[in-house]
Amino acid sequence: MSELKIAVVGAGLMGADHIIRIENRIVGAQVAAVVEPDEGRAKAALADAPNAKWYPNIEAAIADGGIDAVLIATPGQFHEPVLLPALGAGLPILCEKPLTPDAESSLRIVEAEIATGKQLIQVGFMRRFDAGYMELRELIASGSQGELLGLHCAHRNPAVPDTYHNDMLIFDSIVHEIDVVRFLTDSPIKSVEVKYMKRNELSPDKLLEPILALLETESGVLATVEMNVSVQFGYQVKTEAVFQKGIAEIGRTAGLNLFAGGQIATAEHMSFKTRFAAAYDSQIQRWVNAVKIGKIDGPNAWDGYLAAAAVEAGLSALHSGEKVAANYEKKPAFYR
Repeated sequence: MSELKIAVVGAGLMGADHIIRIENRIVGAQVAAVVEPDEGRAKAALADAPNAKWYPNIEAAIADGGIDAVLIATPGQFHEPVLLPALGAGLPILCEKPLTPDAESSLRIVEAEIATGKQLIQVGFMRRFDAGYMELRELIASGSQGELLGLHCAHRNPAVPDTYHNDMLIFDSIVHEIDVVRFLTDSPIKSVEVKYMKRNELSPDKLLEPILALLETESGVLATVEMNVSVQFGYQVKTEAVFQKGIAEIGRTAGLNLFAGGQIATAEHMSFKTRFAAAYDSQIQRWVNAVKIGKIDGPNAWDGYLAAAAVEAGLSALHSGEKVAANYEKKPAFYR
């Protein structure tokens, strides 16, 4: 296989970004199909993918026979109706997070994948491909600073649209910390607790934030997560690891430091698209390379299910104010 022919499903912010990425920065692949029910949005995306065809749904793209793999970039509630036909066609899939919005539907996808006899799904938790997170994971595993005692995480946006609501603090945002804390510690999330900080009056109406989430892993590591989506100054995702013999931090900007006028100024990202650009590039390139040899190279469908189950605990904690245990089914041998 020379050029992997990818169908990108969803031509919104994330899908359009991936189309540009595949066409301009990824080697060995091209966008062959844009699957998008909105014709105007699809045509705008096709301007960046001159060899692609437009299809209103995934079934039409599969029936036409011109695709080798599927990249799903729609909102999470629309993933299952794309995943099932793509699995049925035996196509490799990169599915943006979440796998699906809840544990029950994620288990249906897990069962459908097991029925194919092959791992076809990779879930788009791109932080696992970020250089800082990979370096921190290696540091933790090395034991050179002693045992990991805890993590302090911050996930901050300059602002969010009025459509952003409280539950999204968990299922759209903290879901990344849920996955990456498990990635760093090699241990599932055992429980979630959520506390409200003093409300930011600059937040959209009816949005109660920032919040502070406490994630506890089965290995006993506690991770605090400040989720703050109206902080105004920029887009910032950072993590501090507390060891027996020291502290490690990732995520501070690597931008220009300006010393002038009696002040020190440092540029910060304003969007996830720049903060994690290299991680997205690496994720897609490694997925393309893996697909060509019949594998995946990243989080699998079971990882997606574990995140969905922990998100459910997080939503319950957000609404109740109580510490809520995460409950998981037994891991199938298929994913061991």
